Amino acid sequence: MKKLYRVILLLIALFFLSTYTPNDFNSILKKDNKFFKIKNIIIVNNFLVEKKKIIQKLDKIYNKNIFLIKKKDIEKPLKEIDFLERIEVKKKYPDKIIVKIFETKPIAILYKNQVKYLLDSSSNLILLNKNMNLGKFPSVFGKEAENNFIFFYKQLQNNKFPIKKIKNYYFFQIGRWDILLLSNKTIKFPQNNTEKAIKKSTELLDREDFENYKIIDLRVEGTIIVE
Repeated sequence: MKKLYRVILLLIALFFLSTYTPNDFNSILKKDNKFFKIKNIIIVNNFLVEKKKIIQKLDKIYNKNIFLIKKKDIEKPLKEIDFLERIEVKKKYPDKIIVKIFETKPIAILYKNQVKYLLDSSSNLILLNKNMNLGKFPSVFGKEAENNFIFFYKQLQNNKFPIKKIKNYYFFQIGRWDILLLSNKTIKFPQNNTEKAIKKSTELLDREDFENYKIIDLRVEGTIIVE
């Protein structure tokens, strides 16, 4: 039955293409053609973004001709939705649009002017509200920390630092970071050669003789200060 349906659609398309000029075809599409009006919008791959919110934003494309709708017509209304990174759009003729959602990843809670924000993997600040049930995330403190955090976070990732063990991040305006681990151990990183210090800290955390130290200070290159 599905094959027969596809064949009929193909024959209709071939008929239009063989009978009308491009201008004629465009004018036909713009007319009130009930057969090709968008009736269904299907949202897939969303976890943080509410399906209802997306559908509401796309309300204006309902009953529009599916041939005339472009990806930008769908992207534009969705730009202000939190956690939304990008979308993929697929048309399923005659009347269905499938929107695949790709979300940013929440990675920390940032404190700014005594207000809590969720910081995502694209450096977006999203006002944290009581209705968000996203689990536990480390906290980030420090003026302008949001402008520097993602770069530092990726440095940690790239050097296989155990990020899941981090409780708090502290940014200092001179351009360096401290981190507090869940074990209450503090690691102090330098302003320069941060990546080298991260590699060293990862090695030290694996050593038994460093387990009892509460502070590992790597701010001076070539020197390890412990307390």
